[in-house]
Amino acid sequence: MDRMNIGLVGIGVMGQNLTLNIERNGFSVAVYDRAEGKVADFLAGKAKGKRISGAGNVGEFAERLERPRRIILLVNAGKPVDDVIDHLKPHLEKGDIVLDGGNSFFKDTERRSALLEKDGIHFVGSGVSGGEEGALKGPAIMPGGAREAYDALAPVLTKIAAYVKDDPCCAYIGPRGAGHYVKMVHNGIEYAIMQLIGEAYDVLRTGLKATAPEIAAFFREWNKGDLDSYLFEITAKVLSKLDPETGKPLVDLILDTAEQKGTGKWTSQNAFDLGVPIPTINAAVEMRMLSSLKDQRMKAAGILRGPAAAAGIVSSFVNDVRDALHASIITSYAQGMALLSAASAEYQYALKLDEIASLWRGGCIIRSRMLAPIREAFARTPAPANMMLDQYFADKLNELQPAWHRAVETAVRYGIPVLATGASLSYYDACRRDRLPANLLQGQRDFFGAHTYRRTDREGVFHTKWDE
Repeated sequence: MDRMNIGLVGIGVMGQNLTLNIERNGFSVAVYDRAEGKVADFLAGKAKGKRISGAGNVGEFAERLERPRRIILLVNAGKPVDDVIDHLKPHLEKGDIVLDGGNSFFKDTERRSALLEKDGIHFVGSGVSGGEEGALKGPAIMPGGAREAYDALAPVLTKIAAYVKDDPCCAYIGPRGAGHYVKMVHNGIEYAIMQLIGEAYDVLRTGLKATAPEIAAFFREWNKGDLDSYLFEITAKVLSKLDPETGKPLVDLILDTAEQKGTGKWTSQNAFDLGVPIPTINAAVEMRMLSSLKDQRMKAAGILRGPAAAAGIVSSFVNDVRDALHASIITSYAQGMALLSAASAEYQYALKLDEIASLWRGGCIIRSRMLAPIREAFARTPAPANMMLDQYFADKLNELQPAWHRAVETAVRYGIPVLATGASLSYYDACRRDRLPANLLQGQRDFFGAHTYRRTDREGVFHTKWDE
């Protein structure tokens, strides 16, 4: 029996598409799924006639793979990953490699790595971004784990990844949970940019009374310049789509409640743990939570009042919205990269931020033209205090900030919520201030808790009896 080059567990849509991608690029694949019938259906359908072999049980699956085994898991994060590992483990040997390609929490990956390493089995936690289309045509891949395990997987991973010119959108990220950590932050940035786009859409719709097709035209135009990105491209397509039954823009018929799978929340939680401010990402997570309170919002709409309806906004306001969106996206990337920098030191990941920016340029959801100058910024200064201090981005933000302030001011004046855009602007304004009101906060803390404070005019730590 000829043994297959690689195995894949989990034959959902993502698993099927990644299997087809691997086979198309010259590798034979054995597939297995614990759900009865999935493998047979796949082999009789999309996999028919290809170098893809199915297994009816986990022992047969393990036996069909060349040694050392290379196995990719594409199952739901959490307990399903542990269940599959427990299912596989009795059939694995020292030197075998298991790669988790789902959206697992990086600390779970750290735990699984340590557990399997005891038996000499390598565990690789890999971010895979690009959705169903990316899995089939080429995703961005962010693998972390033992370097020797990555080297064994690299011939496959670099072949199936997206490419920007001659560069694969795949690179070794770092040890243990580094790959899943980077994917978590990628998703946090994704949350932020999607919320910023949503707020720009809302400001144009509510403030200028623009229709969905009109706003789609704005995004198509913006997508030709510095804001060229996958998310702008699909935004224009979503806003242009008409419902075949009613002839109305389909987006106007979609219920305004957004779901989330947890990676954005994990990003926020970990940023608090590390003491890194990421207000745009936090705002994006919070707005998804607010959107889910549909019944409460419907009730409040009849009780709570806001400003009068927008009036007198001129068409040139569109340019302010564009510039505010541009600047806010820069700060979203800056916050994400700052978090990666802090995590690299805290968890000893030795992350190369220029390489991460490089592999995000293709295949992934946050791919954009902006990632080229981000890569160049971190190549010039591997660990800057903040990406915004790079001369390219400092000049860009200085140019955009007047329109950014006008856009947020106008939205607030007319009661249009811009939590993420406003948080981005406040982050920028706070970062550029040489003095913040934390001096008063420290005085308050010292008053009620004797927490002490430092002074600007002398060295030392001080406490004051404030009532004396």
